[in-house]
Amino acid sequence: MTRLPTRLATCLVGLAVAGCATRSVDVRPQPVDPADFAAWDCVRLADESDAVQQRAADVAYAVDDIAGRNIVALGVGVSIFWPALFALRPNGHEAGELAQLQGRYEAMKTAAHRQGCAHTDELPPERLAALPIASGDRLVYEERTSARGASGEWALQVMSLRRDVFEFRVSQTGPSRPWRQDPLGNVVAAPAGELAWQRLFRRDIALGDVLAGELRISGDPYARALVRGQVVATGRQTIAGRAFDVAVVELFGDAQNGEFSSRLEGAIVVDRSSGLLVRLDLRSATPGFRLERRLVRVQPATP
Repeated sequence: MTRLPTRLATCLVGLAVAGCATRSVDVRPQPVDPADFAAWDCVRLADESDAVQQRAADVAYAVDDIAGRNIVALGVGVSIFWPALFALRPNGHEAGELAQLQGRYEAMKTAAHRQGCAHTDELPPERLAALPIASGDRLVYEERTSARGASGEWALQVMSLRRDVFEFRVSQTGPSRPWRQDPLGNVVAAPAGELAWQRLFRRDIALGDVLAGELRISGDPYARALVRGQVVATGRQTIAGRAFDVAVVELFGDAQNGEFSSRLEGAIVVDRSSGLLVRLDLRSATPGFRLERRLVRVQPATP
């Protein structure tokens, strides 16, 4: 009987679990000439850097989800830690794309340094002015957990709006609690017990786009729903005196809480310019995954 080489045998044994992955030390950025970005201004360089990092995070999350190591989930906002992405040991197409993305990112960083661009997490004034929300605003939602149940109030106070993360405070009853999401609308940190949506939205979603992500009850490792969605409507809508550019996403999937699982369906409506939740309607027999929430008023920041 022919004996397989040790490395090949190891790969065959591990194939059923994760395949023969490239070692992280074997993945190197694909060189890109910083001169390609010499004509770009600082704002454009910063915007494209954010887009590159977001795409890298999307690729890495897909690898991480298969591997089940939750390495990338430790990141916050758009900014990413490149060594952690390669620690996932991506293989094939994913490794190549991450190498290309890091090469592009490093080249733009060099171009920004040559132009004397100041590193800042602040949004440009014109970008802030275009958002339907402002720092200090209090967003009040009507909320209920069953169709016939009494409605309650759930509110978000806008604390800061930065390039990589928008920070809020949940003020329902008792002390306020931090809520953080990226500018696309994906929640990156939520108070314990709150339902949060992760890795669901991406840049420039349009009518007909198919999305995928997950819903989690923060702090509960056993409460999770894998969902898919489709953008079924887009357009301008005035709500609570503010103009929003909304995307309506129909959701469906399976929700699990411990040993209990059931079908989940519903819809989520977000503002495409800020990722702000406008409406959420979830239906499921799984505890924690039935919720109706809609924006009813905006209280402007007091001078």
